[in-house]
Amino acid sequence: MNLMFTLDSNYINPLKVCINSVIRFPCDDGWDIYLLVREKSEPFIALKEELEQNDGVRINLLKVNEEIFSSFPETAKYSRVVYYRIFAASILPDSLDRVLYLDPDTVAIKPIDGLYNIDFEGQYFAACSHTKEILTEINRVRLGIKTDAPYINTGVMMMNLQLLREEQTVKEVLEYVKKRGKHFILPDQDIISAVYGERVKLLDTMIYNLSDRLIMMNNLNPIMNGIIDMDWVIENTVIIHYYGDNKPWKNGYKGILNTFYDEIACK
Repeated sequence: MNLMFTLDSNYINPLKVCINSVIRFPCDDGWDIYLLVREKSEPFIALKEELEQNDGVRINLLKVNEEIFSSFPETAKYSRVVYYRIFAASILPDSLDRVLYLDPDTVAIKPIDGLYNIDFEGQYFAACSHTKEILTEINRVRLGIKTDAPYINTGVMMMNLQLLREEQTVKEVLEYVKKRGKHFILPDQDIISAVYGERVKLLDTMIYNLSDRLIMMNNLNPIMNGIIDMDWVIENTVIIHYYGDNKPWKNGYKGILNTFYDEIACK
């Protein structure tokens, strides 16, 4: 099973929790985990040595040449590492036909085999959307999207590497960044949604990309949506995503999903 992460050293501890949440469920072929980083610094080398003590875990540190991203906007909150996943098909080994990208602030609470082995049905990505119709339309205007493509959350994303290698062009992405970069808010999501939104197979958000925010929004209308509580999460959800500022390892966390993070972090 191929997993990919793009991150800087600030997210090493959450990354360990994420990886440990995945590898606690058996996988016959083991896990080839690719960490796309700016530098192969000591914290990443130590992380590699620690994680490879687990049977079947193989950590691959890949230093990314950022030259191609020189024109991409970078802020204190979003460094250029967030863009690496866009060109993962050309960064990762050619022998890989698919990979599951996960943000470090996710945890798996069930085996992910079903997601990993998904039929892409001719699409580049399989991912979830968190935005409702009105906000999706606002994003379309902001990003100059002329179709009804969804705005996706890129924190959990199956990538069809084989098809991307055959059809993706760097020029298309660079031209879009040059044209719309000043309008980016969540830059990697903005790019993937705008350029490739029509080539995304949508997944069930409540199963593969659940957050406390989504639970709160769902439970505002219990008659129509039904109540999502811990029992529902345990029975149905596969991946939890602690996106935004509401992180279980920070003070002031609000929600019910921190239990799953804490259970793994404390082991």
